Amino acid sequence: MLLDTHMLLWAAAGTLPKDAEKMVADGNNTLYFSPASIWEIGIKKSLGRSDFKVDPEILRRGLLDNQYQELPIAGRHALAVNDLPLIHKDPFDRMLLAQARAEGISLLTSDSIFRKYPGPVIFIP
Repeated sequence: MLLDTHMLLWAAAGTLPKDAEKMVADGNNTLYFSPASIWEIGIKKSLGRSDFKVDPEILRRGLLDNQYQELPIAGRHALAVNDLPLIHKDPFDRMLLAQARAEGISLLTSDSIFRKYPGPVIFIP
């Protein structure tokens, strides 16, 4: 499963919702993160967002050290964004969902906007 940006931040901080924590801890699940999340964190941290204080380089290293797989962004992922309905305009969220759909994996999120999209979304409030 691909974790959205906030799930990654919560996983790194040890503050995942209980249901998400169980899924992440399940050894049968392969955990992925996207460079789009690392990019988003870097941009929002540089803008001074209080919810994006983590160093993206340290986060990426920690994810790799904890057996998360980096899911590179490919041209087919960028093209898959075009197949999504324009429910909202956040380019990072749209890329994450396009990657999940193109790869046939689930996107783990607590962002309720994703519930409006078709596709492999696991929503955990």
